[in-house]
Amino acid sequence: MSDAATSHLPGEAVSRYDLTGRRGTDYYAVFADVADADLDAWKNAQTLIDEVGARMQGAWDAAEFPIDLLPRMGELGLFADGIDDPDLPASSPLAAGLVNMEVSRGDGSLGTIVAVQGGLALRTLALYGSPEQRERWLQPLFRGDVLGAFALTEPDHGSDSVSLETVARRDGDEWVLRGTKKWIGNGASGGVTFVWARVDDPDAAEHGSVRCFLVEQSLPGYTGTVIPGKASLRAIHQAHIALDDVRLPLSAVLPGTKSFKDASTVLFATRSGVAWSALGHATACYEAALSYATQRVQFGKPLAKFQLIQERLTQMLDDLTGMQLFCRRLADLEASGGLRPTQASLAKYHNTRAARRVASTARDLLGGNGILLENGVMQHMADIEAIHTYEGTESVQALLLGRDITGMSAFV
Repeated sequence: MSDAATSHLPGEAVSRYDLTGRRGTDYYAVFADVADADLDAWKNAQTLIDEVGARMQGAWDAAEFPIDLLPRMGELGLFADGIDDPDLPASSPLAAGLVNMEVSRGDGSLGTIVAVQGGLALRTLALYGSPEQRERWLQPLFRGDVLGAFALTEPDHGSDSVSLETVARRDGDEWVLRGTKKWIGNGASGGVTFVWARVDDPDAAEHGSVRCFLVEQSLPGYTGTVIPGKASLRAIHQAHIALDDVRLPLSAVLPGTKSFKDASTVLFATRSGVAWSALGHATACYEAALSYATQRVQFGKPLAKFQLIQERLTQMLDDLTGMQLFCRRLADLEASGGLRPTQASLAKYHNTRAARRVASTARDLLGGNGILLENGVMQHMADIEAIHTYEGTESVQALLLGRDITGMSAFV
């Protein structure tokens, strides 16, 4: 029976609640002085969400990856991600953060697409690629015409990815890659994958070093299989990748990569993006809860008039404002060149934990309506679980910070 057919019956004065609209929450005016160029990037992200927000709910529910949206994201400049490169449009750390925040506020899978395509793949090429690699792939990746993947994590090596076992050996005028990767966004999309591997050549000076290789996914021996059954970020496909003696020309190696520290440089940059993404998710949950509190009537008055509800909204605003302050300071430090890796770790550590609290409180405040995908909160709550883990788990961030503040390493 349709909503219209039941609207005249007792017991259902409101059949649907309008909870996904943008409310512009900024209690401390953290973003009141955003420069025009950064504001334009933010508006472009808002444009995307306004265009595809409703579609993404269905894609998330069906676990469908909307590959066709990437060129539109490229057209809007959403893959710039603060990368400082003369062949890419200028993008400040604040602009990159605002894009991450806004896209994630609309849909976490789209936020991860931005992080993978721009933050990981495009950044790796911009930082370390040869002139020939850049000439062929930089603009197609930026435009979203070709999908890019970043393959570091392995089935047996997540938090200890420094121990990666995928190997690259020389065979005449070719490199041969052998190994496995897991949780690789865009890794089964038909594009290109930046594969990190350890050189296995005892006679070479670089034996044991970690290099990155540009691999076209159509090459023989490359198999990317979509990982099924995810309950988080369902509208982007992550892949389990098998590299079974994939043969590459010598020119496939990115010449700027020499060690694992080069991979860490990329991850350090994207860790800031995760903090911004968490802020976007938390903003969506808080604003949905606030909207619901003003629309939902119980015991003869809006929920917003109850003391307990006002306290919960205040708790959420407290967390949200702290997240905004973390992110703005993070962008300012990065713009000045003064951001240290552990400062990015602290922002990620704080913001994903705070986003979890906000989402949990919002879901509870919505009662039974909180589990409906149409109301947004449950989807964001599930997606936060993924960003809480990737780019370094909570425990790893804590150990990085602990080592920094004590001068003693607790890593085994």
